[in-house]
Amino acid sequence: LIFSVELTRSMEGDHHTGHFACSNCDKSLTGHRYILREEKPFCIQCYEDIFANTCEQCKDKIGCDSKDLSYKDRHWHERCFKCSSCSTSLVDKPFATKEEALFCSDCHDEKFAARCDGCSKGSAMAAATQGQSITTARSSNNPQVFRAGMRKYEYRGKQWHEECFLCLECRLPIGTKSFIPRDQDVCCVPCYEEKYAQRCSKCTQVIKRGGVTYKGDPYHKECLVCANCTTQLAGVKFTSKDEKPYCAECYGQLFAKKCCRCTQPITGFGGCKFISFEERHWHSECFVCYKCDINLVGKGFLTDGDEILCPECGR
Repeated sequence: LIFSVELTRSMEGDHHTGHFACSNCDKSLTGHRYILREEKPFCIQCYEDIFANTCEQCKDKIGCDSKDLSYKDRHWHERCFKCSSCSTSLVDKPFATKEEALFCSDCHDEKFAARCDGCSKGSAMAAATQGQSITTARSSNNPQVFRAGMRKYEYRGKQWHEECFLCLECRLPIGTKSFIPRDQDVCCVPCYEEKYAQRCSKCTQVIKRGGVTYKGDPYHKECLVCANCTTQLAGVKFTSKDEKPYCAECYGQLFAKKCCRCTQPITGFGGCKFISFEERHWHSECFVCYKCDINLVGKGFLTDGDEILCPECGR
């Protein structure tokens, strides 16, 4: 029971004046500052000795009168929480870490961020022209680096800012449009078609698909047609006459020799064999005796006007 008028009220309870003491050193806390830890009171000295964190920068204890700034189980004094490169305070500012060191966003980007293959080359050339070193030319506003939130385009192991990924010819940003490789650069589709794409030898338009080659010249599939009947020749057998292409049927009808027996054209398509005699021509299968129909290829024969006869029928 507390009979004395001298008492201490704390922690929602009453204490004899001498009994309200530090849980560690028993020093009276009456009239002194103290800190509760798991419902137990500690004097400032004991609390700092037992529970205070050690600053990563200066290695001193972070006292109760100092702000304790923490990141991933690491702690700093407010005055020690600064960039490892430029010593700028990082309190209430964006920062990044690299190998346990703290960096402000500018220094981190300058040291570690990926760089644009488009504008970094241009910046280096400009710096050399002005008599500056590349290191001097780089600043916190360095346009070469990729900062957080920037869109980055990657192709063949290189990377560009959106505004640096340009067409080789028109120098406009390609963005999300289609492009075509050209050596180590890229071209937008309109420029590629205008400057480099193959054009049909007949209609002179760009060949985007369905191209075929005839005598080393490119054509649209639908443009390579028979000079007589305009049948498409892609994928079928055809030949030429006077530099003009003809399908097998038209060529046979227009230019091929005619068989004296069946009157059909004699062409070389399909390995066709034929017999010639005194300016007259026959298919091998048509070179037969006109009376008994025996095949005379490789055999002796006689003629009777326009007819050919085997020796037996000739007699």
